[in-house]
Amino acid sequence: MGSAESDFDAKKKRKVAEIYQALNSDPIDVAALRRMAISEGGLLTDEIRCKVWPKLLSVNTDELPPLPGKELREDNKDYQQVLLDVRRSLRRFPPGMPDDQREGLQEELIDIILHVLQRNPQLHYYQGYHDIVVTFLLVVGDRLATALVEKLSTHHLRDFMDPTMDNTKHILNYLMPIIDRVNPEVHDFMQSAEVGTIFALSWLITWFGHVLSDFRHVVRLYDFFLACHPLMPIYFAAVIVLYREQEVLDCECDMASVHHLLSQIPQDLPYETLISRAGDLFVQFPPSELAREAEQQQAERTAASTFKDFELASVQQRPDTVLRQRFRERLRGEERTKSILTKPRTNRFVKLAVMGLTVALGAAALAVVKSALEWAPKFELQIFP
Repeated sequence: MGSAESDFDAKKKRKVAEIYQALNSDPIDVAALRRMAISEGGLLTDEIRCKVWPKLLSVNTDELPPLPGKELREDNKDYQQVLLDVRRSLRRFPPGMPDDQREGLQEELIDIILHVLQRNPQLHYYQGYHDIVVTFLLVVGDRLATALVEKLSTHHLRDFMDPTMDNTKHILNYLMPIIDRVNPEVHDFMQSAEVGTIFALSWLITWFGHVLSDFRHVVRLYDFFLACHPLMPIYFAAVIVLYREQEVLDCECDMASVHHLLSQIPQDLPYETLISRAGDLFVQFPPSELAREAEQQQAERTAASTFKDFELASVQQRPDTVLRQRFRERLRGEERTKSILTKPRTNRFVKLAVMGLTVALGAAALAVVKSALEWAPKFELQIFP
């Protein structure tokens, strides 16, 4: 036991050193920071997240906006709804936190949300947005959270902040095609049950912040999502469903039963394994390959398509390259397995072989990602055909 703990501590120290090396390089090695955020354990501590999250979002911490003031609450059309949602957010704060400290943070949470909305009138508040904002507030504090949330809201979360749910529904439409590519049996069962995808709505629009009780798991997922493509949360939703394959297939094949099962997310998920699988599925079945099945509409309005512009503003390599590098590393010298992984539809036996490979190699394979930059100032990822 002592040896295992020692190995873990040594591994953690090495990762911390690599993160600070990337932060101290000139220019900052954002590609390495992405790899660290994706790889096993993520960014490890909130102190590191305060330094790395701004880099992943291309936020200049030397030019932070002033703290929002209370005047934003006057005649604000969203104030009452935000107030109600924030008051209901008690469980999002650490258990045992003194009431006066929590109430102070809730006031800051209201001000951050209203500030972002006031500065970006094209954005529309949605219930669940506060679940994302409170995560940033608890990790990085109010001033930095304000800047990070504003950038996130105009990029990764942009689709959820439209006047209608059309783009959010479209992103949910990617869920079933992903499941179909990996496990047609589960896909067909869910289609027969007519369960739809609404069970995953709160997962998607809160980046799982609303449905996970352990804050450590929430911030681990935020490390992953911030380092990746805006559609990664829907891939993570898919791997949760796939992980629960047997529970789904053992369920009564009707909408109410399947929806109830899937909407009750387990709290003991193997997060590192699922993160690794989600990254693999993104590489195997990129959004561009699934777009027609998801019946993509008005691509130019989605965060996935505007991600190109966001990445051009970032000074380093695109996050999907990190995943592709890792995936290539994993498959090198495994030609037989490669032919299995690239098969568009697969039987149950082959699907288990694929998942077995992911479990066997797991998140540890992330450590061997090549460090050479492949990014050039010409981001050519075509998200939609």
